[in-house]
Amino acid sequence: MTDGPHKDDGRGGFRQRGSASLRRELSLLLAAAQFLTRLPLPAPPVWTVQTPTACLRHLPLVGAGIGLAVGGVLVAASLIWPPGVAALLALWASVALTGALHEDGWADSCDGLWGHATRERALEIMKDSRLGTYGVCGLVLMLGLRWALLTQISQGNTALVLAVLVWAHAGSRALAVALMALLPYAGDAQASKVSDWVNPPARLVAHAALGAGLVLLGVALVLLAAGLPLGGLVLPLGAWGLLLIGLRAGLRRRLGGYTGDTLGAAQQLGEAAALLVMTALLL
Repeated sequence: MTDGPHKDDGRGGFRQRGSASLRRELSLLLAAAQFLTRLPLPAPPVWTVQTPTACLRHLPLVGAGIGLAVGGVLVAASLIWPPGVAALLALWASVALTGALHEDGWADSCDGLWGHATRERALEIMKDSRLGTYGVCGLVLMLGLRWALLTQISQGNTALVLAVLVWAHAGSRALAVALMALLPYAGDAQASKVSDWVNPPARLVAHAALGAGLVLLGVALVLLAAGLPLGGLVLPLGAWGLLLIGLRAGLRRRLGGYTGDTLGAAQQLGEAAALLVMTALLL
């Protein structure tokens, strides 16, 4: 007796599930890339109500891609121009690629949190599109610090330059995801730049944070295989851990949670912290 035409030996179902899982992860990766970059990307092939939260786990992977692109610009520019010029072009590429998304959050956070405004006034200031003195000072200082660090990094060998920037950009996005997992949303959900991430189920955020950690682990293994010293990974992790503890305590006390602007600020601080540590250790 022969099997009927619709008989499934199990392999077909396995392939179908694998294909569906691959399409879902590709959709989540595209959704994460669409949020973090200004690249003209196609629409995700699969979209559900859980996609905005689930895609958080891919933010470090997108960050790694951003770091690789910025590192590529830095390496290429260093072949033609002095280190300071190459660093400025790399910084320009970073801002252009992300649409200054994180810089905007950092500047708004400086305006709202640097002074002694009440919680309500601080949230109101951060929603204001105008930039104040604290925001201008914070933005200039942050860009200046990153430029100085990129100037120093550009003088290293190509593999090390790329590894440092991939790790710094991937980890700083993971830091923002971890902050979301540890704090409630504190701002106005209606006006939020991350409205899809406002007060999602704790289970989904925890899964996204775990996924982000696994992505970061994968990036770390690749960088170790490429020759990045172990200290270049471990010490930035320690810096991010301390930064996460400080941000969680400070934002809980000051605002009662996170906002979209403070997530951008966390990324900027995480990137700068990693570059500071890795520049001191490796270059």
